[in-house]
Amino acid sequence: MSNTNHTALPFSTSGERWWFVFSWLLLVKALCYSHAGPHFMLKFLRINNIALITSLEVEFGPGLTLLTGETGAGKSILIDALGLLLGNRASAELIRSGEERAVVEGVVEGRELAAFLDEHGLPVDGGEAILRREIQASGKGRATINGALVPVSVLRDLSPRIARIHGQHEPQGLLDAETHLELVDRHAGLVADAGRVAELFRSLREAEAALEALRRGRQDGERRREMLEYQAAEIEKAHLSAGEDEALRQEKTIQANADRLASLTSQAYALLYEDEEAVATRLGQAYRKVEELAAIDPRFASHLESRRALMAQVEDLALALRDYREAINVSPGRLDAIETRLALIDRLKGKYGATVEEILTFGQRCREELQDLSSPAERQVDLEAKRSAAASQYFAAALEISTNRRAAAKDLEKKVTAALRELAMDKTRFKFRFDPDIPPTTPDDDSGWTERGIEACEMLLSPNPGEELRPLARVASGGELSRILLALNSVASLDDTGKTLVFDEVDAGIGGGVAEVLGRKLKAIAARHQVLCVTHLPQIASFADRHYAVRKRVERGRTVTEVKPLGADERVEEVARMLGGETITEAARRHAREMVKQSVRT
Repeated sequence: MSNTNHTALPFSTSGERWWFVFSWLLLVKALCYSHAGPHFMLKFLRINNIALITSLEVEFGPGLTLLTGETGAGKSILIDALGLLLGNRASAELIRSGEERAVVEGVVEGRELAAFLDEHGLPVDGGEAILRREIQASGKGRATINGALVPVSVLRDLSPRIARIHGQHEPQGLLDAETHLELVDRHAGLVADAGRVAELFRSLREAEAALEALRRGRQDGERRREMLEYQAAEIEKAHLSAGEDEALRQEKTIQANADRLASLTSQAYALLYEDEEAVATRLGQAYRKVEELAAIDPRFASHLESRRALMAQVEDLALALRDYREAINVSPGRLDAIETRLALIDRLKGKYGATVEEILTFGQRCREELQDLSSPAERQVDLEAKRSAAASQYFAAALEISTNRRAAAKDLEKKVTAALRELAMDKTRFKFRFDPDIPPTTPDDDSGWTERGIEACEMLLSPNPGEELRPLARVASGGELSRILLALNSVASLDDTGKTLVFDEVDAGIGGGVAEVLGRKLKAIAARHQVLCVTHLPQIASFADRHYAVRKRVERGRTVTEVKPLGADERVEEVARMLGGETITEAARRHAREMVKQSVRT
């Protein structure tokens, strides 16, 4: 099929203007990112009892997968089911009428899955993961990964690594100009540099905060100094030592139970050593009997070898009991002294820390702050020097990344403009606007400094001759805005090569050569991603690597949705149906066959 649409588009319809923005975003993606193969891929999807689907299994592969069918056949139901696996909110209304539960299962494959699963303590099975989501009519549900129960939030955490679904009602995304610098940074490979600029900015703000705190502190320094001196002196006066409270509690227990301890040790010592029937005496008698046995039967001789060690253990225990009994010292008033000391420690804990160690650390900090307060002028000079050094480091790094950003932005402008000419949009202008226009050469004015650097950046477009360059958010108005927002969000979702990208009827309102160009762009994206797309346009469907037809039929008085993979001849029939309607003519078949053949050669 030839493409005769080689003139600049007037954007007289919302569909054409929507196509312009979407094509532009696909173009930015193609220019900004590498050509690495997919990191993640959806391999299999099973759906039970969702909407019109009773039971359905679909296998997926790399490249561009197209879903086609009449309006209302259930194409978007598959997208909604996939959204459940990605952690989207579930509703009991999704469950097929008359059923108690619905289940979606999927198999995903990815090089980085094992690290994610291991991080979350989940079973690892090579480079695959089986995701399962169940919703019940009662409103309850459950989710599993490789058979292990997980909160739905874990599916949401995994979702950005695997796939992104783009529908016609996505929120704003990149309409916020704050995100445009990030696009330039990714294109130029400056993400790490931007992170360092942000870190230096935070260090600068910390230095400024410390300096401001010192300045405020000097105004009420005397009151602060008196409080610190009181706190430090109170802690030091207590003469605390680490672990002292635990030792006191143990001593308190011993003092409170001194009589009982003395009685127990005396009884145990007597049983072991003092009584006529003491263990030591009876043990000696027993071993004398064993000696006589050994004299008659040598097999008992080996038991005599342990006599010395066993007797020694008994004697050691007896002596330990005796010494402990004699060491028990019940001092009059000692228990009261312990109680008083523990009460002091508890009072200090209530004021300065949960443990003795924390109390001591608090006291040390008080002394350090007192040292700073004792020489505020010197401290201020030191902090001003630190602030100046931090500002110099930040400005140097921000100026360097600013230079690189502006060069990268011009490079991206040229590539986008050149590519737009190939898309029959030779009159379109595209530009990055930086504020300020020229980066500052000295750090005198820091009013515009942020974590992102020393400038702001915004993308501007002029789709038609004679129109001024305008911010991206003003490309469309009214009903067109929701479609443009979808396209803008697709930039954010296409940032990582290797995701599964799902487009739900992004072609609404376009046709002809415009649709063919969009199909080519989707095909190009599918070289680096697994792409799933719901479409009504034969020009796009002809580019499919895999083509599924979604049909609705009545079975036993109920409507069901089925999905059928199409072979080569069936693809031609489906494209012909999309061209001419339910009555397929030979002319439509010839046209469809030529479209499919041409897309294969592309």
